[in-house]
Amino acid sequence: MKNKKLITVLVILIVLAASIASSIGIFSNEGAGEYEHESIRGQKVMIYGKGLYQHMSADVAIQGIAQDYVTLFVGVPLLLISLFIARKNSLRGLFFLSGTLGYFLVTYLFYLAMGMYNWMFLVYAFLLGSSFFAFMLIILLLDSDKVKTIFRSEMLVRNAGIFLIINGALVALLWLSIVVPPLFNGTIYPQQLQHYTTLIVQGLDLGLLLPMAFVIGFLAISKNSFGYLFTPIYMIFLSLLMTALVSKILFMANEGQNVIPIIFIMPAIAFVSITFSVLLLKDLTNGIKAEK
Repeated sequence: MKNKKLITVLVILIVLAASIASSIGIFSNEGAGEYEHESIRGQKVMIYGKGLYQHMSADVAIQGIAQDYVTLFVGVPLLLISLFIARKNSLRGLFFLSGTLGYFLVTYLFYLAMGMYNWMFLVYAFLLGSSFFAFMLIILLLDSDKVKTIFRSEMLVRNAGIFLIINGALVALLWLSIVVPPLFNGTIYPQQLQHYTTLIVQGLDLGLLLPMAFVIGFLAISKNSFGYLFTPIYMIFLSLLMTALVSKILFMANEGQNVIPIIFIMPAIAFVSITFSVLLLKDLTNGIKAEK
């Protein structure tokens, strides 16, 4: 595997940094606890008041902690496992590793942009950069002209592409239902904005991640080589992201928040994403090896 030493070093550093960042997010508990804060827009916001996320709103802080659990106990082990497989010059390993790195890239992009400034800022910046460069190095190893020939089932890739488009459309409608109504009733600012400067998750999803899902899905349906390249990668990334989302929903439910009907919808989407990821990796032609 070309550049395998550099990729290995980057992944090991990501594992160490993410383990530290997520552990501190989970176990830090200093602070007086919740208190009410009035935002610049006059909205009353309950602030979490303790730990690494003490300046975040209470409902968002517990979601960050929930994702930290997934990152530490699911994402980090999968990153090590996928690296081990990829170092054997396995294409399955490369797809697995790139999809897992995609999760870390997007996770710490959100943490860096949305999280209220804390002493993990430089760690988040490092995780974003190292995940991006490790991801790009792996993508450069994958030959888009050849990758189409290593899948046995065109129908499986096509169905995965359809799922990406449908899921992307549903999430887009969900976010638009938050952003658009205030524009029409004159209030402008959604309640979910709380004391933050903007809607980071909704903005990055609508501007980047969801269009990416649409394009990859369309390319997969069109039997384009890039569709075959990026569909399994995006699906693995989506599986981890949806697992984190399910964890957030469970934490919110434990705090007494209303999670109906998403408590039924999101686990179903996570299950489908994971199923497609497994099937796509298994569908790769036996014996195919990555270029050394």
